[in-house]
Amino acid sequence: MTDSALMISVSGIRGRVGFGLSPEVVARYASAFGAWALKNDPKKRAVVLGRDSRVSGPLFHQVARAALEAVGADVIDLGLTTTPTLQLAVEHHHAAGGLCITASHNPIEWNALKCVGPAGLFLNAAEGAAMRALIDDGIPYATVDKLGTTHFDGDAIERHLELVLKLPYINVAAIRARGFRVAYDACRGAGGAIIPHLLELLGCEVHEINVETDGRFPRPPEPIPENLGDLEQLVKDTGAQIGFATDPDVDRLAVVSNEGVAIGEDYTLAFAARVVLRHRKGHVVTNLSTSRVLDDAAAEYGQRVIRAPVGEVNVALRIREEKAVIGGEGNGGVILPELHLGRDAPLGVALILQMLLEDPRTVSQVVAASPRYAIIKDKLARPDAPLDTVYAALKAAFPDAEADTQDGLRLGWPDRWVHVRPSGTEPVVRVIAEAPTRAEAQKLIDRGRELLAQLT
Repeated sequence: MTDSALMISVSGIRGRVGFGLSPEVVARYASAFGAWALKNDPKKRAVVLGRDSRVSGPLFHQVARAALEAVGADVIDLGLTTTPTLQLAVEHHHAAGGLCITASHNPIEWNALKCVGPAGLFLNAAEGAAMRALIDDGIPYATVDKLGTTHFDGDAIERHLELVLKLPYINVAAIRARGFRVAYDACRGAGGAIIPHLLELLGCEVHEINVETDGRFPRPPEPIPENLGDLEQLVKDTGAQIGFATDPDVDRLAVVSNEGVAIGEDYTLAFAARVVLRHRKGHVVTNLSTSRVLDDAAAEYGQRVIRAPVGEVNVALRIREEKAVIGGEGNGGVILPELHLGRDAPLGVALILQMLLEDPRTVSQVVAASPRYAIIKDKLARPDAPLDTVYAALKAAFPDAEADTQDGLRLGWPDRWVHVRPSGTEPVVRVIAEAPTRAEAQKLIDRGRELLAQLT
């Protein structure tokens, strides 16, 4: 069975509510996931379930819970939560897996299922294929004597925060003593249920907007600079030393400087890496679309950056393989293997406040002292034709570049790069380029657009 209106990838199963994503679709994939999880580890019956704040979340949450019980899973229900909180809960409960109902940064009309395996990692390609095969082969529903039950866990967020604050890199007492003034925008996502509490535990003076967890996003929910105007103004109005913004499921974190300027999500991981690398030496892992600001941060401590395909599970698996000390993605996702192998915005908040504690400079001064790049993130409608023609033409156009074909095509030079790849979360092709100036980055983008246009 195929669901052509859905986006199916390592990032989950996504669709627009009423246009591809329906209660019937959610039930089908949730029951398939539950059956896969129980088959994958027959000694376990528990599956953790949670959702972000999206308007369609409560409806799909009920459907998913029933679907999981129908295949014999005992559901541990977190209710409204964050994706990293759910990943940690899977590990805490030694569950067979976890299901989070969230479309992450997608607009309000979208929702999705994110599938987490027993190690707290998103399913890899092979695991996802095995799970979806059950839809075609027939989902093994439970008989009446083997139906699952539901138990509620209301402590998952508190456990999450306790683990973050116990990390050896976070000096809680010293951060509390500084009393940082912090601005925060949750975009009415699940972040309102965790980030203000974390900031209070860290002794911050908190100025917050959009912390109601009703999913009625007042702006586009992706925490990219063009969407953070209200937070920028809040920083200026309150004299905050830093501003934070999260996406609806709280695995991505963006920063606004003390001058009220959104500096771009790539700095989130670079700042966090500086703190960890100051205390521990080792590799850093990120994806192919992350800015060179991370390479520069790692180089300050004599460490190198290893790149993996885009997608949290791809980065997490490479972190584990390389025994990296920190990693993540340039979209504001910080992964610390000492905590868990998932992107975690509360972790990012704590590490960045630690950076401000250890570094006498302001956020603006840290950015100004770093090598400067212009990064442009573009996207075009995905053509029907294969992208191999575009990749070949780009290689021919730039024969002096280092080519990486792990995920689409990335062409790299010492001070610039361009990456062309099909998105796993939207029906688009992403073209991302970075160079010392915006004009130079735009030239790389334009060449990619020109070649893609020839396929449409």
